[in-house]
Amino acid sequence: MDNKITENLIQEFRRGLLVYIVLLHSQESIYGYSLVGKLEESGIPIEKNTLYPLLRRLEKQKLLDSNWNTEDTRPRKYYKISKEGLDVLVTLKDEWKSLTEKVDYILEEMK
Repeated sequence: MDNKITENLIQEFRRGLLVYIVLLHSQESIYGYSLVGKLEESGIPIEKNTLYPLLRRLEKQKLLDSNWNTEDTRPRKYYKISKEGLDVLVTLKDEWKSLTEKVDYILEEMK
């Protein structure tokens, strides 16, 4: 089997989950670089050039709120899930639960 095809499919699979995962991690105020670290700790590595455009898109879609903290030596833009984002997150959680139950059922049937 072609490893490149497998790697691409895994990358697509993970990319599809990124919004859900970022919203889960944004329930507390967090800045981008810290989020990269948290995702890596969770076993979900993400490139900065993937994360930052995603954060801006979620902010534009009103799923994340942001504010600048200029009190530290280095200004940082912090993100936190918005009310709309929380509503979307609840829907995504329900959908994730439903999908994983269906996939688990299919896998069990295939044994």
